[in-house]
Amino acid sequence: MSGQDIEKLIKLIAKLPSLGSRSARRIVLHLIKKKEASLLPLIEAMQNVANNIKTCEICGNFDTSSPCSVCSSEKREKNIVCVVQDVADLWAMERTGFYHGQYHVLGGVLSALDGVAPEDLNIESLLNKVISGGIDELVLALPATIDGQITSHYLVNKLKSYDVKITSLAQGIPVGAELDYMDEGTIQLALNSRKEL
Repeated sequence: MSGQDIEKLIKLIAKLPSLGSRSARRIVLHLIKKKEASLLPLIEAMQNVANNIKTCEICGNFDTSSPCSVCSSEKREKNIVCVVQDVADLWAMERTGFYHGQYHVLGGVLSALDGVAPEDLNIESLLNKVISGGIDELVLALPATIDGQITSHYLVNKLKSYDVKITSLAQGIPVGAELDYMDEGTIQLALNSRKEL
């Protein structure tokens, strides 16, 4: 392993969210020092994920199978669907252990500034789920941002003619915050205090 290889690894790790070059250097040094215990298992795990990762055909989650483990679980409530912006939000909800329904990943939120229109999101497939029946409630767990609110209003307008209860997470999640950065207690409180729109 040449010095260039190590520098390349540091630069790649530094590109990961929340990491800079100093953190990346510390991580790489740790991996090199603990090659057998850390580096080689990490390489194997990353290769397995790279070879086997799939996007769930039902909800949009990432898993090694499609349908994913959430959608294929018999223990989940099939009549309630939590609509989230991204897979990170789905994982944040799952970390709490308090939500037992299904999910639908939109793949973003509407944004005029970023040029994100309804056809850029997984809205049509959500409408098809509602039209197909069997869904009693949609929980809109979108970011407490202007774009998140615009997306929520858009979905409410598209779905108001269907027999489905539409709720949102309760206020209390700070404006501008995203689910992935919330602690489990805050998410649980917001989920338990959701209201109909």
